[in-house]
Amino acid sequence: MNNNSLINELNTILSETRNPDTMNIDLLSTDAILQKINNEDQKVALAVRSSLPQIAIAVDTIVESFKNKGRLIYIGAGTSGRLGILDAVECIPTFSVAKDMVIALIAGGEKAIKVAVEGSEDDQSAAIEDLKNINFNNKDVLVGIAASGRTPYVISALKYAKGLGAKTVAVSCNPNSPIGQQANVDICAAVGPEVLTGSTRMKSGTAQKLILNMLSTVSMIKIGKTYQNLMVDVNASNNKLYARAVLIVMQATECDEQTASNALTAANNEAKVAIMMILTGTDVQEAKSLLQQNKGFLRKAIDAQSS
Repeated sequence: MNNNSLINELNTILSETRNPDTMNIDLLSTDAILQKINNEDQKVALAVRSSLPQIAIAVDTIVESFKNKGRLIYIGAGTSGRLGILDAVECIPTFSVAKDMVIALIAGGEKAIKVAVEGSEDDQSAAIEDLKNINFNNKDVLVGIAASGRTPYVISALKYAKGLGAKTVAVSCNPNSPIGQQANVDICAAVGPEVLTGSTRMKSGTAQKLILNMLSTVSMIKIGKTYQNLMVDVNASNNKLYARAVLIVMQATECDEQTASNALTAANNEAKVAIMMILTGTDVQEAKSLLQQNKGFLRKAIDAQSS
């Protein structure tokens, strides 16, 4: 695509248009600039709310994939790619999932996490190669992330996934986007023009993070990774997370700290097992067996034991 064509294309994209409320931002006081930014940020959650029906479909698609031993794969370039990485890496300590259950790919590879890799977002063949390198298959779900909705790297990835028969999701901030046209589920949070024209790390980035949080968190809830609103599958891999695990056991069972700590020790630091033991009076093996019979859903396992 030549420069004139690209300029004309960008000129039609909502997130690239100028914001009439911030035209004089360079003349304002610090407080007034912050007020402008905050006013714009308040529009983000409402834009995401309008996409909840599509987000719900995407979540159910991801859950179905997990049940069939599939994976959740994020792919993006620049800020969008980094947001995918942020969400993916947090799934491991938060929900104790396998390191390859939620994967994030970024145009330009690991180097691009810290510095821009020139031309990487336009490299369509690299997207296919990156998916092949993780053995992407039709059991997986691919979530393409691009604020503009037109990133060639992401479009190429979605086309490849579609060709394999895999389910695809697009996350953008512009209606009728090219990535949306390639996806089974088109999630578009139309947040409008940025405070600084084209700086999509701002409102668009915030919207993308909110959406990715929803996709991963709700999917994990739906496969039994929580009890009430507690992260009962947290991986107690350091002092802070161990303390959090103790607190989670205390909150779930209303027991004292010593009881929670003793149960965690017996359960090899698995909060879900410790809670099951305390609430049902079972030993470690029986607690684990009941959880396995109920596919990891703690509430179902407790109800089954009580009935």
